[in-house]
Amino acid sequence: MLADLPFVIRTLVNSRRGASSTEYALVAALISIAAITAMGVVGQDIQNKLGIVANGFN
Repeated sequence: MLADLPFVIRTLVNSRRGASSTEYALVAALISIAAITAMGVVGQDIQNKLGIVANGFN
């Protein structure tokens, strides 16, 4: 079993099968983080604008 370990490691390192799914997961995570950040910024801007409008009625 231990004699086959270098072969197993080489096979895993040279395998390209799991690379694309990992890349897709990383891209999806980065897009999610960017979207959440953008929504937070836009939401804060909208809240500020609505606050100005509401104060205009007072």
